[in-house]
Amino acid sequence: MAVLFSRIKGILLLLFLPCFCSSQPAPPLLRFSIFLDPSNMVYLRWDHDEQELMTFELQVHTTGWVAFGFSPHGELPGSDIVIGGIFPNGSIYFSVS
Repeated sequence: MAVLFSRIKGILLLLFLPCFCSSQPAPPLLRFSIFLDPSNMVYLRWDHDEQELMTFELQVHTTGWVAFGFSPHGELPGSDIVIGGIFPNGSIYFSVS
């Protein structure tokens, strides 16, 4: 998977949080997937198009927030990180660093 990310010039990051709406659009078809932990609590799906634009879906059993990052070397320094979650009042937040 690291080899795939190293060849990508631009990344579109989409995180899909659960929505309990009846008019929610169908999720995109994502051809690749993997559980990222041994207890199967973190599930990542992704795909790319002809222009190497990537779409991601991250499903996590969480207490209200999640962080997701990319790094050219697999280390935290120099990585791109997205943090998102749900406040107790139900509003959603995202932060990119």
